[in-house]
Formats: sequence, C-alpha cells, structure tokens
Amino acid sequence: MKKPQVITIVVAAVAIVLLLAFGRTVPKAGPKPVAGETTQDHDHAGHEDAAGGFSIDTVLAMSKKELPAGQALRLDLLEKSITRGDVKKQRLDVYHQLAHFWKDTAKAFIPYAWFTAESARLENSEKSLNFAAQIFLNQLSQVENEPTRHWMAEQAKDLFEKTLSVNPANDSAQVGLGATYLYGGIGTPMEGIGKIRAVVEKDSTNVYAQMTLATASLMSGQQQKAQERLETVLKLQPQNIQAILMLGDLYEKDGNKDQAIQWYSKAVKLVQRADIRTELEKRIEALKK
Repeated sequence: MKKPQVITIVVAAVAIVLLLAFGRTVPKAGPKPVAGETTQDHDHAGHEDAAGGFSIDTVLAMSKKELPAGQALRLDLLEKSITRGDVKKQRLDVYHQLAHFWKDTAKAFIPYAWFTAESARLENSEKSLNFAAQIFLNQLSQVENEPTRHWMAEQAKDLFEKTLSVNPANDSAQVGLGATYLYGGIGTPMEGIGKIRAVVEKDSTNVYAQMTLATASLMSGQQQKAQERLETVLKLQPQNIQAILMLGDLYEKDGNKDQAIQWYSKAVKLVQRADIRTELEKRIEALKK
C-alpha cells in the first residue's frame, strides 16, 4: 500500500463485511408502498426526504424489481398480508418477516433497516427503537450518496428521539443522537457534541461517549483532545481495539514511529481477522525502516 492508514483498513474491512451481508447498501434506483399503506400513514421522517429527494418507496420498488422471480413472489405474499385493518400484533409480525427477508434472503440493507425501523416504531419499546436507530447510525459513514445519507440520518434521529421519549435516561440513545448530528449533517456539530458531553459529565466511564468525542476531536483537528479521550477509554477497556488503532494512527501522523509501532503491535495481538492482521504487520515493518 502507498501511505497505508490503519483506520482506513479497518473501515474498509467493515464495508466488505457489509457488502457480503447485504450486497449493495443502496439499490440502483424504490416498492410501491406496501399494500394497504400510503405515505399519509406515517407521521415521522419516513417515506420522503424533502431536502434531498430520497424516496424509500422508490428504493423499495427498485429493490423488488431486482429480485429473482421466486423471491419476488414470496415478498409479494408478505406485502399483501398487510391490510389497514390488521391488529398491531399481526402487523408487527409481518414487519419482522419483511425485515428478515431483506436481510437474510435479499441481502439489501436499506429495505432491511426500514422495516426494522417500522417494526420498532410500531412496538415503541426502548430496546427496539434504540436498536433500529443504531442500525442507521452505524452505516452513516459508509454512505457517500448525500440524499441517502441525509434520509438515513433523519431516520436515526427520529428513532433515537423516540427512544429518549420512552426513557430520557438512556445514555446510549443520547450519545447516538449526538453522533447522528455529527455524522449525518443534521443541525450543527456543536449540538451533537453538547448532547454527548452531557453524558460524559454525568458518567466519565461511558466508553461509547468517550469514543464518540474522540472521533469528533479528530474530525475537528484536535489531536491532543482525541488522544486524551482515547487514553481514558484504554484505562477503562485496555483491549479496546478501535481505541488502540486510533492511537497508533495518531502517533504515526505525528511522526512518533516508536509509539505507533507499540500500539499497532498491541492491535496485532487482538485483531481476529487475518487480512487486517497482515496489513498491520506490513505497516509495522514499514515504520521500522
């Protein structure tokens, strides 16, 4: 590799895993609304992204067109089992089936995330809402298409806010909401940072919050603050591979080869994937020259 960046290697590896799991995260181009539904049935940031022109209905329709005949027939039967008069439990069961279909059979991320979110909104439990929100948040950094990314960020925001309406003390949702502001381009970065800092001020041992603030510091070019956050994380979790890699990368960029080698060497012992471990070993050898 010509100027390897270890963090980039890890991000690329995550992207490969997602591609293997879902294929494309965004189809070439949406299903007609699910049988029995219209856009008026939703009171959240749902089908249309007015700011960016993204339409989940269009994405679903195009995703369905790309399915083999047998899968398309199975999906059609599932969609037609939803009617306006369905009771909540029946509707929830179908949404779960649709989410599993898009994840396990069709391997399409956005339809999977959408029906997971719809089932969570219908169930309205803290656990399901937070889980669905995290699905969108975890993918934001992998999406380059701006309208799609904006729509996904709005989905995450809506779901995190609903989680907090169920339990205002859910720190994970509070940090997730702040991260959505940071990575999704919603509001201002300082609004997002403020939400995360509030969690750290209440509980300095919250690793999720500390890691998110470390990343925010890197995004704004504040390497020293990022380093301090990462060191705090490693005091709490000495084997946190993400923090170790980020510290190694920081030291490398700062020209401190010895420290970079030290942290990368720790990472090699912890990384499970052989391909990533090999890239780390190559980087260590390059730094020793």
